[in-house]
Amino acid sequence: MTSSVKDRVFAAAEQISAERRPTVSTVRAAAGVSNADATRYLKEWSEEKLAAGGQVAATPPALLEQATRLAAACWAEASTQAADRHTAVEAAWAQERKDKDLEIAELVADLDKAAAERETATADFQARVTALESKAQALERQLAARGAELEDSRAAERAAVGAAAEAENKLASAEARSATLEKVHNALLQRVAPETKAPVPKKNKSFSPYFTEADAD
Repeated sequence: MTSSVKDRVFAAAEQISAERRPTVSTVRAAAGVSNADATRYLKEWSEEKLAAGGQVAATPPALLEQATRLAAACWAEASTQAADRHTAVEAAWAQERKDKDLEIAELVADLDKAAAERETATADFQARVTALESKAQALERQLAARGAELEDSRAAERAAVGAAAEAENKLASAEARSATLEKVHNALLQRVAPETKAPVPKKNKSFSPYFTEADAD
């Protein structure tokens, strides 16, 4: 039974090898054996075929020459493609670097422009601040002068009020003195008038150092 299984496996392997390389699954299906038997006897069949074939024949020189030429052509083509690709990559890298350098130059120019504008704006702002400070100082001086003038005016007003009060006091004192002198004058008139003569009506006159007897009449 074992020989029968082996024979079937060998026969199936021979038949299949005419078209393609036999495998365990194809031999098992063709011989109608188990997977273990197909594996075992297919291995034996392969070993026998290898032993029967002996050493592999040497490769013909013409075939070696063609293979060498083909390899050289493939290498040349690969080298050309690699060189072309390297050139393309290098050109792309150079263009990218050029674009980056241009972009950096534009950024530097923009930064320089922004710095110049900032310096100009700072100078203008400083000039405006200086002008405002000058105006503020001028206003402070004007306010100080107006304050001094106002203080002088108030002092003059206080002096005028004091002078007016003093003049008013002097006037009141003069009026009081005038009234007193008038009383004295009237009293003197009454004393010097004749007893037989009717009393002289009092005249409402102020005392004068130039009083005469005619005035008494």
